[in-house]
Amino acid sequence: MKGIRFVPTWLHAYFDYIGGIVLIAAPFVFGFFNQGGPQVVIPMVLGVVLILYSLLTNYELGIPALRFIPMAGHLIVDFLAAAFLAASPFIFGFYTKSPNVWLPHLIAGVAVILLVLVSQTHAFAKTRALA
Repeated sequence: MKGIRFVPTWLHAYFDYIGGIVLIAAPFVFGFFNQGGPQVVIPMVLGVVLILYSLLTNYELGIPALRFIPMAGHLIVDFLAAAFLAASPFIFGFYTKSPNVWLPHLIAGVAVILLVLVSQTHAFAKTRALA
């Protein structure tokens, strides 16, 4: 399993912060903010939560004094949140709306699941290798 984990934690961290911002912006970018409901609330809340637990993760872009979430735990939360995001159009019934409403949820959720599967589970590997 180790061979397929080629995304270093520092790169995963950048994806986390960019992904959080994209999730918060998605309802505006895809034009469904005015519809309200779970299709708006879910990506925005998940985006904020993603940024918050990323700040607390023990990896290169976490806050040094507050890095208490291990990378493996971070990846579990990523996986669960992404699965919920991908399934949310079907759970809450907004898959019947325009594809610009439900498709971003599905694509982003599947993309994050794939990222989790290829992300390394130990931060600072480069630093340890140099020591």
